[in-house]
Amino acid sequence: MPDSPGPEASPLFEAKAFDEPSVFDPEALLENARRQKALPERSVPDVCVLDPDGDVVRHLTATGTAQKDETWPGYHTDLYRFERDGEEFGIVGCAVGASFAVLVAEQLFAAGCEFLVSVTSSGRIVPKDDPPYFVFVERALRDEGTSHHYRSAGRYARLDPDLRESVERACEAVSRPVFAGATWTTDAPFRETEAAIERARSEGILAVEMEAAALYAFADVRDRPVVCFAHVTNQMGQTEEDFEKGDADGARDALEVIDAAAAAWGASN
Repeated sequence: MPDSPGPEASPLFEAKAFDEPSVFDPEALLENARRQKALPERSVPDVCVLDPDGDVVRHLTATGTAQKDETWPGYHTDLYRFERDGEEFGIVGCAVGASFAVLVAEQLFAAGCEFLVSVTSSGRIVPKDDPPYFVFVERALRDEGTSHHYRSAGRYARLDPDLRESVERACEAVSRPVFAGATWTTDAPFRETEAAIERARSEGILAVEMEAAALYAFADVRDRPVVCFAHVTNQMGQTEEDFEKGDADGARDALEVIDAAAAAWGASN
């Protein structure tokens, strides 16, 4: 029998010409979606939000503070618009996982987004407090596939240092605790084994989530400002009252960190 192929044989690490442009680009997708759906061209707000759990979108629509943008040409998602202190935001809910998050991020920036904030629920690895609280993701372990299509080097994908400093300062005013640190990004939440968790714990990783490493690799290569937060809500289903986010399913707390990040970015632009 032939030898089992090693990791180097995986197509994930083959035929990657990182300096070569993609034949398929987000502008082409949006242009054809507008043509097929007879939609006018309209820019998205400067600041946009990824809400993988959908709790913020549900809260905003339930309270009548967000309206669906009928001109958004994304095939797989809905974009909602809402205002906070006179500033308009765009938000996309339920884009779960690295590949989906980056698919949407590419489209948002192609449609006029200038700054993107992601707030995703996550499982606790190294305890910092009793959940729920937030991790401001400074770096994310690349245990997923999407980031490896954007760049090869590095065990971690990292937040832009200038953004890190300004957003961290802004988060000091947030009522719910926000801890800066590392997360582990995985494509396979139901393969979070004891061995994998111990590896993450040994590296001082605070939480496990599904998007940050890919979003930061995309941001680095595309030179786009992206900030990720992990909303630590659970211990991976190990306690009876896991996955509780608090008031309004954590939406009000998430909006506070979104406000802080947006204010920090706005002050520097």
